[in-house]
Amino acid sequence: MVVAAEPARLNEEMQALGRAAVAAAERLRHATTAEKNSALTGAASQLRRRRMDVLGANAEDMSVARAAGLGPALLDRLVLDEARVEAMARGLEEIAALADPIGTVLAHWLRPNGLTIERVRVPLGVLAIIYESRPNVTADAGGLALKSGNAVILRGGSESERSSRAIHACLVAGLEGAGLPAAAIQLMPTQDRSAVGYLLANMTEYIDVVVPRGGKSLIERVQREARVPVIGHLEGNCHVYVDRDADLEMAKRIVLNAKMRRTGICGAAETLLVDRAAVATHLAPLVQMLLEAHCEVRGDPATRAIDTRVRTAIEKDWFTEYLDAIIAVRVVDGLDEAIAHIARYGSAHTEAIVTQNAATAEKFLREVDSAIVLHNASTQFADGGEFGMGAEIGISTDKFHARGPVGVEQLTSYKYIVRGSGQIRP
Repeated sequence: MVVAAEPARLNEEMQALGRAAVAAAERLRHATTAEKNSALTGAASQLRRRRMDVLGANAEDMSVARAAGLGPALLDRLVLDEARVEAMARGLEEIAALADPIGTVLAHWLRPNGLTIERVRVPLGVLAIIYESRPNVTADAGGLALKSGNAVILRGGSESERSSRAIHACLVAGLEGAGLPAAAIQLMPTQDRSAVGYLLANMTEYIDVVVPRGGKSLIERVQREARVPVIGHLEGNCHVYVDRDADLEMAKRIVLNAKMRRTGICGAAETLLVDRAAVATHLAPLVQMLLEAHCEVRGDPATRAIDTRVRTAIEKDWFTEYLDAIIAVRVVDGLDEAIAHIARYGSAHTEAIVTQNAATAEKFLREVDSAIVLHNASTQFADGGEFGMGAEIGISTDKFHARGPVGVEQLTSYKYIVRGSGQIRP
């Protein structure tokens, strides 16, 4: 049970958190690549050394979550095992291996008056990252913030509090071992919901950017209440379109993976669109495969005619991010109708086309206006690690600053450096 903190004390704690973050951000702005990498690899070593502490804390979180009646999808997000702890450690090492973005010259040019101008990457400053369920986000977010030279205030979900604190202890040990301030990566001191409201509305002098990662209600709240810029996505209503020129066996592999590999992630496919020209050859095998994999299928009339186990899809289904073993299936009249369906019902997250026709694929990739579009690949590749970014904080569907996986480079801004030799403006 979350106990509300006394308001004055809570406000003081949050202000102290903000001041410490700003001081740490100033130190990180000048930190060397070697210092940051040492902290990251040190944290990875600590995760391996303290893995039983992390797993023990997670076991307590899981016990409480089961008693509270959390569903299978949420429990899957929350649970840690040896493999997932090792994956967190490797993720930190992969972030360390990435090129340091800070100080990178993005552009350089000479003006007719002799001025030289450079556009150079710099940190954003202080990040606030608010997330639910997944304790591994503590490691990913802390590592990405550190490598990009940002201080970060983390707020995980109450259901993962013990796990997050055990992971955070490893990150702090890495920072201290590298001679960097422990306040570079801080956890909010309370699970009191009012603390989030205070951070969003009353800490603009400390926080530069907020990144929410979680369910629709969390992200809606952050976008509604934040008084600083927000990077995030509201929903992951992802589509797979199987074209008339799709190889059936390839389509079956991709659709099954896109839907069922992990149903609770934002890159999971929620709607399958099938070209009407492929109904006779492709629709029944795809639907039957999903049903046999214990996936509930909700379909339009053409899909329901295939199998009596298919339930009736209503208008709401085309908009729905299920995050469960449920998929909506619709027959469309070719590529243009598939693109139109995605434009109307999609969330601009991730969409895939399965086809052997290169021209059809290129039109889909060009005209579908989502953060990630794929040809002949599963939507579950919508992941910063799979993109070679080491890790990600989330997938942004924004069209400004950051779009798609939010990794190290996406957590930076830039400034202009101008060098002259005495020029004045006439």
